[in-house]
Amino acid sequence: MAGTLPAAGTATAAADPQRVTVDLDASEGPVMHGANGTLYGLSDDGVPSDAVLAPLKITSVSQKPEGGAQHPNGDALTVSKSFFRNGGGEILVMMQDIYSKWPYEDLGIADYLPKVDKIVTEVSADPNSDRFVYIPFNEPDQIWYNLGTSNQAQYEVNRDRFFKDWKTVYQRIRAIDPDARIAGPNESGYHTRLLKDFLTFAKRENVLPQIMTWHELDSSSLKNFQGNHDSYRAIERELGIAPLKINIDEYANRRDLSVPGQLAQWVSMFERNKVYANQAYWDAAGNLDGNVVRSNIPNGGWWFFRWYAGLTGNTVKVTPPQANTIDTLQGLASYDKKRRQAQVLLGGSAGDSDVVVQNVSRSVFGRTVTATVAESAWSGYEGQHAAPRVLARTKVKVAADGSVTVPLRGMHKMSAYRIALTPGGSGTPSTASVPWAASYEAEDAAITGGQVYTQGTVSNANGYAASGTKDVGSLNTASSKVDFTVTVPKAGTYDLAILYGNQSGAPATQKLSIDGQDPVTVSYPSTENWTYRAKKDVTVELPAGQHVLTLAKGDAEVTLDRIDLTARTAAAPSASYEATLADISGKPSYDYSSSAGVGTGALVLRSGDKAVFDAYAPRDGYYTVVSRASAAVNLELHGEQVTAAPGRALRLYLVAGNNRIAMTAKAAAVRSLDVSGAGSTSGTLSYEGAAASLAGGAKLVDSTHASAGSYIGWLGNSASSTAEFTVDAAKSGRYMLVVHYAHNDRRDNGHSYNTDIMSRTADITVGTSAPQKVTFKNTWSWDDYWTVGVPVDLKKGSNKVTFGNASAWAPNIDRIELGRVID
Repeated sequence: MAGTLPAAGTATAAADPQRVTVDLDASEGPVMHGANGTLYGLSDDGVPSDAVLAPLKITSVSQKPEGGAQHPNGDALTVSKSFFRNGGGEILVMMQDIYSKWPYEDLGIADYLPKVDKIVTEVSADPNSDRFVYIPFNEPDQIWYNLGTSNQAQYEVNRDRFFKDWKTVYQRIRAIDPDARIAGPNESGYHTRLLKDFLTFAKRENVLPQIMTWHELDSSSLKNFQGNHDSYRAIERELGIAPLKINIDEYANRRDLSVPGQLAQWVSMFERNKVYANQAYWDAAGNLDGNVVRSNIPNGGWWFFRWYAGLTGNTVKVTPPQANTIDTLQGLASYDKKRRQAQVLLGGSAGDSDVVVQNVSRSVFGRTVTATVAESAWSGYEGQHAAPRVLARTKVKVAADGSVTVPLRGMHKMSAYRIALTPGGSGTPSTASVPWAASYEAEDAAITGGQVYTQGTVSNANGYAASGTKDVGSLNTASSKVDFTVTVPKAGTYDLAILYGNQSGAPATQKLSIDGQDPVTVSYPSTENWTYRAKKDVTVELPAGQHVLTLAKGDAEVTLDRIDLTARTAAAPSASYEATLADISGKPSYDYSSSAGVGTGALVLRSGDKAVFDAYAPRDGYYTVVSRASAAVNLELHGEQVTAAPGRALRLYLVAGNNRIAMTAKAAAVRSLDVSGAGSTSGTLSYEGAAASLAGGAKLVDSTHASAGSYIGWLGNSASSTAEFTVDAAKSGRYMLVVHYAHNDRRDNGHSYNTDIMSRTADITVGTSAPQKVTFKNTWSWDDYWTVGVPVDLKKGSNKVTFGNASAWAPNIDRIELGRVID
C-alpha cells in the first residue's frame, strides 16, 4: 500500500529523509526547455491535438522526410503545420527514414544521393525552411558503416568510407540549400573514438555539423551522460572547435516514457547541461512518445512536461542525494526574480525527502513564503490524469540563514513533484484537500488462474513500465480472478482506478464484485498491447473496514497492474488553476500582498495582457467555470468569448482532456480559474448514426459495441459517399461538435518494434460553409469508440452537418453530439 503526502511543513520528520538542496544564488543560465522533444511524437496534422501540443513549448522534434517509406506517417512537412502554429521550435529530418527497411537497406551512396536531392529540394522550398535541420545518417556506428567494430583496422576502413560519404552528402545538401543546418554524426551511443576522429576530419574538410547529435538509449545513461557530455566538450576544446549545440535526439527506454518519476531524472540532467533532447520512438507515432492519451488527453507524463514548460527565469543548481546514479531522486529548479517565483521539479525515488531551498532572498520573497506542493502520478501510457493534485499549501518562515525547508513524505517512485515558492504576504492559503487514498498491487493480491510477470526493470529497460515492475497476466481461464483485500477508513463512495492492459482487439470485460456480492461488468477499451498500460475509472460504495474486491474474467482477457482507491470528497471533481503559474503574454504584473485562496498571489492583467489556463475535463460536456478575480475578465474558449464577473459561475462546454482557456481584462487581479463538474450532457444535442442520410455507398453496419447497435461505415473514398445529419439548434452561435468514431487502419512496414498505426480524415461541412478537414487517430480496434471535438458555427434552427472524404476512407461514425460552448 502506498503512503500519502501530508501537508508540507507539518509532518514529523521520518528517520533520515533524503536531502535535496536548491541554491537560488547558483544560476545555470536561462531555462532552455531543451529536453521536451520527441521522435515521431507527431503523426499527422491534429495528432496530437493543438490543445495538448501548445502548452508544452516543445523545442525540437525528429520526423521522417515527406513520403519516407520507413513509417506510414510522421512526415516532417506535414506535421510542421501543427508544430509551428503551436509554438514548436525546430524539426530534425531523419533523412534515411526515406528507406522502407530497418535497418536501412544499404544500396550504396549512389542510390542515396537522388533521395537526398529530393528531400532537400522539398524542405528548402518550405516557407519555414530555416526551422528544419537535416540529419543525413542515423546510427552509422551500427547501420551501413559498422563503426562500432572492435577491430581497429576494420574500423579505420569503415570510418574512412563513412567520412567520405558524410562529406559527399553534406556538400550535396549545401549545394541545394546553402543555409542548411546539418546535424550528426548521430551515433546510437556515445563513442569517444569516432567523435574525435569525426570532428578532426570535419573541421579539416569544412564539413562540421551545426548540431552535434548522439543517442542515450540505456538506463546506464542516467549514470554516464554527464561524463559523456564533459568528454565531448573536452574534445571540442582540444581541437579548437567552438561549442556546438547538442541534441540527444533519442533518449530513454519504454520503462521511462510516460513515467513522471523517470522523466524527472532524464530531463534534469539534460536541462542542467543545456542540451536539447528528444524522447525515443519505441511504439506508435502521434502521442508525444507516450505522454498523450488518444489525441487530446493528458497522462502523468504530459503534466510533468507541462510543469517543465512552466519554468521561467534561470535554472539554478540542484544537489540530489546521489549524483549520476540510476533510479534515484533527481531534480531541476528555476528562479525568476522578476516574477518572484522559484519552482522545483523532482522525482525518481520513493520514501521521504527534505527539499532545502537556500539563499531565499528577503528582498524578493519577504519574511515568509508560500510553498505549494503538487504531485503528477504515473497513470500509464494510455491512462488519463486529471490536473495534478495539490498536496500542500503551507506558509513557511524564511530561516535566519536564508533557507526554506519543504518536507516531502511518502513519495511515490513513479511520481514527480512540483514545489512552487512564492512570497507569503498577509493572509493564509486555503488548506489543501487531500482525500484518503491507497494503492494495491495486483501481484500482491490473491491470484487464481493467472501469472505474475516482471516488466520494465533496469536489466530489461525496454520492457514496458509497470507499477512495482510487476503485473498479473494470463487471466484467460473461466476461473481466472484477482482478489484485492482492501481496508477503508469509513463508509462512503470511493473512486476505483484500475491500471490494465487489453490487446484482445475489442473492448474486454471483467466482473467486479465486493465481498462476493453480485458482480457488475467493467469494460476496458483496447490498448496497444498487454503491457501498454491504460486506466479505467469506476465508482464503488464501501462500508468502513476490510473488504475483498474481486476482478474476475469476463469477455476476452485483461492484464492487471494495480488498483487505486480514493475517497470521494465532493459530488464532482474540481480544480483551481493558479493564475500566477499560467502561461502569459503581454506584461502582466504579480501581486503577492496576500496569500489567501490558492496561496500563490494574484496575476494583474491590464489591456494587452493575456493568461492561458490548461483546464482538464474527464469527459465531453458542461462544466462550471469561475474566475477568482477582482473585476470582470473575458474568457475565450474554442473560439468563443464570454465575460465573467468575479465569482460568477459560467456553464462552459469542455472537451475530454485538455482545454486552453484564455483570459484578458481591462484591469483585474486574478487568483485562479476554478473548474468543477463531471461533464454534464444536459442541454446537448445527440444524434445516432441511424439519424443520418447516407449516400454513395455509406451504410449502417450492425455492431454490439456501437451506442445504438450500429455505426456508419464505408464512408468516403469517393465524392459521392457522404453522411448528412440534420441538427436543430435552439440558438445561433459556436458549438462543439463531438464525433464518436472508430477505425483501426494500419500499415505494417515490418519494423521490428514500432506499431505503424494510421489516422483517417473526414471533411466536415456545416451548411454552406467551407469544409473542415479533421484528423481521427487510430482507436486500437474497430470496436472502440473515441471522441474528437470540432468547433462549428450553427444558426438557430435546422443545420446540415455533412461528413465525407473524396479521396480516402473516413472513420466509422457511431454518433455525434453538439453542445453550445457558452450555455
